[in-house]
Amino acid sequence: MIRIEKIHKRFRRLQALDDISCFFGKGQVVALIGPNGSGKTTLIKCILGMVKPDSGQIFVNQLPVEKDPAYRASIGYMPQIGRYPDNMRIGHLFRMMKNIRQVPDNELDTDLLVKFNLVSLFEKPLRTLSGGTRQKVSAALAFYFNPDILILDEPTAGLDPLSSEILKEKIMEEKKKEKLILITSHILSDLDDLTTDVIYMQDGKLVFYKDINTLQQETGEEKLGKAIAHVMKTEKREALWIDEVLADKK
Repeated sequence: MIRIEKIHKRFRRLQALDDISCFFGKGQVVALIGPNGSGKTTLIKCILGMVKPDSGQIFVNQLPVEKDPAYRASIGYMPQIGRYPDNMRIGHLFRMMKNIRQVPDNELDTDLLVKFNLVSLFEKPLRTLSGGTRQKVSAALAFYFNPDILILDEPTAGLDPLSSEILKEKIMEEKKKEKLILITSHILSDLDDLTTDVIYMQDGKLVFYKDINTLQQETGEEKLGKAIAHVMKTEKREALWIDEVLADKK
């Protein structure tokens, strides 16, 4: 569904992406992980067409992303921090997006709107929302048009435990529908029951891309956080992020 070929991206002195090549297929839930500044968000933005690579190509459903922005209709994106017009109300945002996309009501996925109780907040201006409620809005929008591809950037950040579980259950449901789901998260315990494959990035490079079973077998660890910590210790990578991973398991 998504093919990435030899992508490079530099921001002045920073090599954000360094010769990244990989393929993501139907039914995968790929955990895209690594320390801050490793290139995860830049890679996501290249897939979405928000950042143009210096070289290389990205294909979504076999179409090069630079040719036609219509491919984005197949992607639901949840940013780490959702930014919306301050004076717009929640209900207006969803109605506006539905009108832009021209999707009939019977094809909309309103599951998270209901489970997060957002319908009762439709008249609230977006500027008045707490960080957690803003995250719920972003999550509901990502799933709203029932896309074949979901890209979720730190999806549980700022959510209360109940809302986090609701979102994880929703991701599991979409996984069963054979959708492609890319997730970035520093809370690796959130990914244990979701992930089929793991990409670890550092300094703009793709260090490894493995299915979860292979990673568990190679490290002897069942939990993703401990498996990643094992790899990083073995390869002597990013000592500070090892501490973060291990702290997450306590």
